[in-house]
Amino acid sequence: MDTLELLRNRRTIRRYNNTPISDELLNELLEIAFRAPTTGGMQLYSVVVTRNDEMKQRLAPTHFNQPTVTSAPVVLTFCADFNRFVKWCEASNAQPGYDNFISFNTAMIDTLLVAQQFNTAAEARGLGCCYLGTTTYNAPQIAEILNLPQRVVPVTTLTVGYPESMPEQVERLPIEACIHHEQYQDYTTERIKELHAEKESLPINRHYVEENGKETLAQVFTDIRYTRKDNEYFSQVWKEFIASQGFK
Repeated sequence: MDTLELLRNRRTIRRYNNTPISDELLNELLEIAFRAPTTGGMQLYSVVVTRNDEMKQRLAPTHFNQPTVTSAPVVLTFCADFNRFVKWCEASNAQPGYDNFISFNTAMIDTLLVAQQFNTAAEARGLGCCYLGTTTYNAPQIAEILNLPQRVVPVTTLTVGYPESMPEQVERLPIEACIHHEQYQDYTTERIKELHAEKESLPINRHYVEENGKETLAQVFTDIRYTRKDNEYFSQVWKEFIASQGFK
């Protein structure tokens, strides 16, 4: 399978078989990931590799006990890391000025680029991955478990393993929903409905609506999956944690 077909056919894999991932393969994939673009060549990221079952059990509650955390042979926590770069500056008679929000965002972008490059490289070697969005929700607890110092913030987590089976691809909106030529063209209500019609008509999405007692798929998102109350709570936790790690 060539690169474009690999990307076109990617799937999130949450269930893995018992085949182990060798240190040699994992290090090869991480080395490839570290070739991702990085701001100014600073490499503002670190990756914590978790193989130990006890450590997976400790991490599991921070990811809302998703089974993929404890069943995956490897769990990778990708961290925005200005700690290493600041210490290099200080050891080199240079005065760092990276205790600010723009620096955190720079490191976060670097980290996400590395995570996705790892994901693609892993799939090219026959592995499957699952992103865990819960990392930012419970960053303080994850940082404590992983002993993260100041200026290091967990941004995303990947569970990694050989797929137990190959699930169906999750739907995507048609490409015209996300492309704007020259300038952003805002959506009318009619156009929004057109672009989401196929997604809303899928049996699995109609089932989500019915089992949650809602009128529309959008209500499943706003009232069940990503509520205002939860968003505001985790936003506050995230902002306070970023500040506590040294980014003002």
